[in-house]
Amino acid sequence: MSTETPTMREFPWGPAADGLDQPYWDGMLAGELRLQRCGNCRVWIWGPQWICGQCHTFDPEWEAVEAVGTVYSWARSHYPFITELADRAPYVTVLVELPGAGNRRVLGILTGDDTNVRIGDPVVGHIELDEGATWPLLRWRRSEGAHA
Repeated sequence: MSTETPTMREFPWGPAADGLDQPYWDGMLAGELRLQRCGNCRVWIWGPQWICGQCHTFDPEWEAVEAVGTVYSWARSHYPFITELADRAPYVTVLVELPGAGNRRVLGILTGDDTNVRIGDPVVGHIELDEGATWPLLRWRRSEGAHA
């Protein structure tokens, strides 16, 4: 299995045209994982929203979150749905639950040893800007306490 994911500089991601997720991408450039949090009721929000689903306050705030969590779910892709990733298969996508953000879950690619990944494995996120890329990516690596 793969030990590192190749660069993805040519893949088209970054802020949406409506600007809703711009603070997320600005945080990534600053080396921070940022998620929304309602300034009124303090509930965490992910994916980005214009309004809090809990108390219906507009313009939730963006806060830095520690990129530490556990694998909630995962999938090994042998045939990627996105043709730009065809030469990168197989790779493991993880859905990571973040206890520091009200257990909100974010997706990312697992790097390092991706064999024997299990639900509940502790992971640490790292933000990487591939050479030639405009926007950085959040990648996850299993941390101490994960089985081999």
